[in-house]
Amino acid sequence: MWPYICKFVEKLFRETIEPAVKESNAHLSTFCFSKIDIGDKPLRVNGVKVYTENVDKRQIIMDLQISFVGNTEIDVDIKRYYCKAGIKSIQIHGVLRVVMEPLLGDMPLVGALSLFFLKKPLLDINWTGLTNILDIPGLNGFSDSLIQDIIYSYLVLPNRITVPLVGDVELAQLRFPMPKGVLRIHFLEAQDLEGKDKFLGGLIKGKSDPYGILQIGNQLFQSKTIKESLHPKWNEVYEALVYEHSGQHLEIELFDEDPDKDDFLGSLMIDMTELHKEQKVDEWFDLEEAPTGKLHLKLEWLSLLSTPTKLDQVLRSVRADRSLANDGLSSALLVVYLDSAKNLPSNLSDFTYDGLKQVSVFKALKSAKKSSSEPSPYVQLTVGHKSLESKIRYKTKEPMWEDCFSFLVHNPRRQELEVEVKDDKRKCTLGNLTVPLSGLLAEEDMTLTQCFPLKNSGPSSTIKLKMALRILLLEKQGSSDQPSTVRVRKSSVPQPTTTTPSLRQSISESPLPSFTPPPPIDASTLTLQHRDGEPYSASPLRSTSSLSTCISSSQKHLPHKESTPSLASDISLPFATLELQQRLRQLQNGSAPSQYPLGEIQLTVRHSSQRNKLIVVVHACRNLIAFTKDGSDPFIRLYLLPDKSRTGRRKTGTMKRTLNPVYDQTFEFSVSMVELHRRTLDVAVKNGGSILSKHKGLLGKVLVDLSGDDISKGWTQWYDLSEDGLSSQCMRSIQDPLLT
Repeated sequence: MWPYICKFVEKLFRETIEPAVKESNAHLSTFCFSKIDIGDKPLRVNGVKVYTENVDKRQIIMDLQISFVGNTEIDVDIKRYYCKAGIKSIQIHGVLRVVMEPLLGDMPLVGALSLFFLKKPLLDINWTGLTNILDIPGLNGFSDSLIQDIIYSYLVLPNRITVPLVGDVELAQLRFPMPKGVLRIHFLEAQDLEGKDKFLGGLIKGKSDPYGILQIGNQLFQSKTIKESLHPKWNEVYEALVYEHSGQHLEIELFDEDPDKDDFLGSLMIDMTELHKEQKVDEWFDLEEAPTGKLHLKLEWLSLLSTPTKLDQVLRSVRADRSLANDGLSSALLVVYLDSAKNLPSNLSDFTYDGLKQVSVFKALKSAKKSSSEPSPYVQLTVGHKSLESKIRYKTKEPMWEDCFSFLVHNPRRQELEVEVKDDKRKCTLGNLTVPLSGLLAEEDMTLTQCFPLKNSGPSSTIKLKMALRILLLEKQGSSDQPSTVRVRKSSVPQPTTTTPSLRQSISESPLPSFTPPPPIDASTLTLQHRDGEPYSASPLRSTSSLSTCISSSQKHLPHKESTPSLASDISLPFATLELQQRLRQLQNGSAPSQYPLGEIQLTVRHSSQRNKLIVVVHACRNLIAFTKDGSDPFIRLYLLPDKSRTGRRKTGTMKRTLNPVYDQTFEFSVSMVELHRRTLDVAVKNGGSILSKHKGLLGKVLVDLSGDDISKGWTQWYDLSEDGLSSQCMRSIQDPLLT
């Protein structure tokens, strides 16, 4: 690493230190570094100590015993005074502390690095021409020891060098993710559905018993079943959190409920990007993958407001001002970040008995075999009829959860957040807390971070929470006469003729009150199941349906990250293109630039209108650039833009140590011909390697225009690879007779 560290230090001197010196004093306006050579003798680490006791579990503390005896040469020139000076060598010996914090459950795993010396290191600088510098007006009060003290002031505690690996905003989002909005889905009615129930051995076609399954990301909803109807009216309302509207879809499937297996009646896939732009849509949609049928939906995008100014208007719109109930359409979203707890009671002597329930005391007395045994705490959070539980932290009085939870709130002026810390080991309560949500309305940005004292707990037991309240506002009121631009995507899921949905144990009927004046409706329950790495995982429970035990591929409880853009993609990481440009400049500086320096890729592209599939064959690459002296390990990654989700990604295998790989692999994307004209095929050639390999990166890209009329016939072409894919041109066209 030393040569690269030297490059960094040189860049630091020229881009940071030199401008700072020039601006520090008028006499130094002509200051510059004429030579910077850190030398070829690297810094050595003679010993490492890692602390395991009395440290926060969200940080790693290391002490490095370092020694640097460098043949460093740094020359400075102050032209105004014809002054030249420099450093011939530097020695540093001491203990450097490195603190990595906070630790994250997402890449890069560490939020920042802090470096400092606990005490002054041994620093010896061999100056040349120092007296010349000290003769400059304004600097005559300086001395060798004073300059060293200035250096110490930047390196020795309490001063430190902090290297953020994640920006403050990104760090806050990782710790406290906030949805982009809430989608309110009015699941109204359907018409002309296919009759699936048959009689007399199939001679007579009857009606169906239709119900719907709706999915956004990993949030799943299921409607009630309407018996014997081809024109069912559900009039149900669901609300779903949306974290990324770009590239995400609302997927709806209709089924006919049967005792043995449920028959497929049709599906829809609605683009959330267009829905976010429209804000409000009330339309009939034709069902895909079905010979007949259409579905009536009203979709409303609710924006999140961090001020309570519109709360009265929202409460009136959801009729929360007329009812004392905790259920109904939501007027607000509560996001709770459960951080940690301290000084939880580990035995009965730690409890404050005022108000402690006698049953809890009895349970604790009965189950506590060792008076000093540590509890295994977890937290139950409740708003209205909805309760969520954190992970269990075993055998600790000071647990750290770092869990995030969300609650859709009917009326924040009347509802409360109830927090109960429980001991999984003894099955008793360790403390509780009640927070009125109305108190958040007066806080700045309706956000509060605080350590709360626990009731019915130890005398100094506390729990740390961060809470944010957001008002849900439908910004677009009324209906527009203009036709909607919301697009319906062809579902990529095959028609499940042999598989049936099985959500008997994980889905329950969960309608919110209808938008028409209904009789009183039973409280709906939306249970969010928290998983590791998945802060929000919604699974509304349906308890009345009789379903079988299989599940179609589109109805699985998908992980949250399946619907988010891939972090490993070069689309998501623009610096991959910059790195490629830098490598390209290095190649061209080393030798005469060739006409096509990044090489070429051969693709076959065609669309099957009968199957509604885009078919892409990746044949081969040639003349790729070499990452190492052994060549490259190329593989091909494909997206059908604008979909950049993990499920939308296709890639080949990796070919080892070759600049002319042959793949001949075929990939398919589910897309209609009409929609295809608005899509772009993104093909990237990337260098493989292990997850920590420094030789991973982009080798070149091509963006293939799919708007041509000959896409149904198809073509086979060589494409030039470029840095951004925009300047690629077709080299040669080879008509494949098999394509026709």
